[in-house]
Amino acid sequence: MKLIYFLPFLLVFFLVACQATTVPEQKKVEMLETSSGQEIETQELSNGVQGFLAKPTDRGDYPGVIMIHEWWGLNDNIKQMAETLAKEGYVVLAVDLYNGEVAADANRARELSAQVRNNPEKAIQEMKNAVAYLKEEQQVEKVASLGWCFGGGQALQLSLNEDLDATIIYYGQLTDDPEQLKNIEGPVLGIFGEEDTSIPVQSVKDFEAALDELGIENRIYIYPGVGHAFANPSGASYAAEETLDAWDKTVLFLNDRLKGRID
Repeated sequence: MKLIYFLPFLLVFFLVACQATTVPEQKKVEMLETSSGQEIETQELSNGVQGFLAKPTDRGDYPGVIMIHEWWGLNDNIKQMAETLAKEGYVVLAVDLYNGEVAADANRARELSAQVRNNPEKAIQEMKNAVAYLKEEQQVEKVASLGWCFGGGQALQLSLNEDLDATIIYYGQLTDDPEQLKNIEGPVLGIFGEEDTSIPVQSVKDFEAALDELGIENRIYIYPGVGHAFANPSGASYAAEETLDAWDKTVLFLNDRLKGRID
């Protein structure tokens, strides 16, 4: 599949940064974890693929998820989300697109995201390498992408350039260009906020309409009364009830599309 990236995605880093100007205090959302979750093991990866791997300790055939961080980098919040999803029976690889650095402030986060913006081919290749790692080293057959904000846009970028079984976008930058979107192979789940000024509702509707026109299965949810980054527990826009509902939808979507199980 040819390399594809789009201008609005590149410009978004100058326009919005998950609506935060200082490094947020890292908070864990225990409410997302189920009591029946599996035991997991974790591993920091740095050779060939850089990131954080979380997976069930019990042997089995598990689907994989490439998880992509917000503009702050691969911080504790994202690692905790990888662990939370792994407990649902997934091999989760949270890729690190900042080469080990977590932004100390908004200015540095902007610089780091700009580096990705200026060299999108590198980030796409790193994510494609992560997919190959799950398939070749972890014996994973089905793979989805999942990301928030900066990572939401990257999750879409990966699905435009790699044959994935599903794509999950939390308020990431979108495109409605059918020439780009026609490369998406699997279904799409989109999570957005009605009051998000950086990802306007109209752009979400245009994205949904383009997917429909192409016959690409999708589920798009626009939560009323919440803005950008509402699912970040460390952010000022955090909305607990909507986050829980969105996460439930995320797990159900993955179970359905990657495990063939409708709960």
